Amino acid sequence: MSDNKFKPLWSLPVIVAALGYFVDIYDLLLFSIVRKPSLISLGVSEDQLFDQGEHLLRVQMAGLLVGGIIWGIMGDKRGRLSVLFGSIVLYSLANIANGFVTSVDQYVVLRFIAGIGLAGELGAGVTLVSESLPPNLRGYGTTIIATVGLMGAVVGNLVSQIKLTAGSFESWQISYFVGGGMGLLLLIARVSVLESSVFLRTKEQRVVRGNFLQLFKRKSRLIKFIGCIFIGLPIWYTIGILVTFSPEFASALSIKGTITTGNAIMYSYIGLAVGDIISGLASQLLKTRKKVVLISILLTLAFILLYLFTPVREANFFYFTCFILGCGIGYWALFVTIAAEQFGTNLRSTVTTSVPNFIRGTVIPLTLLFKFLRDKIHEHYTPTLGDAHAKSTGMIYGALIVGVFTIIVALLVFRLIDETYGRDLNFIEED
Repeated sequence: MSDNKFKPLWSLPVIVAALGYFVDIYDLLLFSIVRKPSLISLGVSEDQLFDQGEHLLRVQMAGLLVGGIIWGIMGDKRGRLSVLFGSIVLYSLANIANGFVTSVDQYVVLRFIAGIGLAGELGAGVTLVSESLPPNLRGYGTTIIATVGLMGAVVGNLVSQIKLTAGSFESWQISYFVGGGMGLLLLIARVSVLESSVFLRTKEQRVVRGNFLQLFKRKSRLIKFIGCIFIGLPIWYTIGILVTFSPEFASALSIKGTITTGNAIMYSYIGLAVGDIISGLASQLLKTRKKVVLISILLTLAFILLYLFTPVREANFFYFTCFILGCGIGYWALFVTIAAEQFGTNLRSTVTTSVPNFIRGTVIPLTLLFKFLRDKIHEHYTPTLGDAHAKSTGMIYGALIVGVFTIIVALLVFRLIDETYGRDLNFIEED
């Protein structure tokens, strides 16, 4: 393929979508990165950091669930650009406000609002790029978006580690200001982006656009929607539980050295970027989305087992397991691309925006299930193992059960989705 055929990959929609996802990931993961210092600064005691962190994470993901529906519908009714502008304004302002919180209650409200805003970025960007690129380049385009975007987690960690002070503001607060500021600056670049021509043609037709209930009117459509959501279940189990609470897992595994959430997120997202590049290129070269996703799911299972039953108790090896966990779940770009390619133009934004946020929202029941299991295992084994050992056993085996459950679900729904490589996206969903 000549260089000219690759030229559309460097178009403004791809670049702006990639930078937007970069800021989105920075802000999305920032709470997990600054969880401990921010909560300590707000007066939360050491023994409550885990529980309060889980609660705030669930609230943020609830915001993503709500926002996924709102922005998805708006993207099909008003256009992809309306979401790209509206979502970034909301989450940028909310994250700046996060730097001013003085109580956990304020933190809860603002993480929910930020979650709503963050929900629109990826789906609208992928929808716009998928409709702007020719079918043979679509996988490359979404891979570029994911690879650039996932580096936002790396930058978020590095910014949080810089010992900055500005008056009475601490490093974690300044990290929020930086994220919000980057988002507002990105608005300038978005002024020159044009609306998807595929959407504009559909807008001229008398078809129902952005009707979320249309997904439930046909059994085949609903089955595909469910399949698109749950093939991604292992991804946010890994990020939302194993990586976010890596210091607690390191303690349960008796890892030597200090493990920080920020570093664990950084290494896992580097792995995620590597995995997205490999899976994206593989899907283009092999001309299949589904087979590459299947391999990634199976690799994720192997890497979960290595993480939870690591044979080496050194900090560097623990971070290495975080990296390869990221490589395993590096089918995130394919996961979103598959969702975009399954449905017609009049529902594409609704699906592509809601699907990744629904799967992010599964962190809520997954963390609740994890809490239930670890408490039950802890309670069961305390008389024989002692409190500390039983607590570690509860962490490890509770996470194992939840992880295997996500893999089984992903494999069961895998057959519900269509192979979509090379599909022409200029079609609509009929009632």
